Amino acid sequence: MAEVTNELMYELLKKLNQRFDKVDFAISELRADNQTLRGQLHVLQGDVNNLRTTVVHIENRLDRIEHRLELRELQEAQAKFEPHP
Repeated sequence: MAEVTNELMYELLKKLNQRFDKVDFAISELRADNQTLRGQLHVLQGDVNNLRTTVVHIENRLDRIEHRLELRELQEAQAKFEPHP
C-alpha cells in the first residue's frame, strides 16, 4: 500500500478542487438554461392567453352573427304567412 504523505494529500485535494470547479460551472450553466426555459415558458403562456382572448372575441362575434341570422330567418318565415298586396 502506498504511503500517505502530505504531498499525496495535497495532490488529491487539488484534483478534487478542480472537479468541484467543473461541477460549479456545470451547475451555473444548468441554472442559466433553466432561467432561459422559464422565460420562454412565460412568453408561451402569454401567447396562449392572447390566443384564448382572440378565440373568445371570435366566438362572441359569431354568436352575434348567428343571432342576427336567426332573426332574419324568423322574419322570412313570418313573411310567408302574411298576405302580400
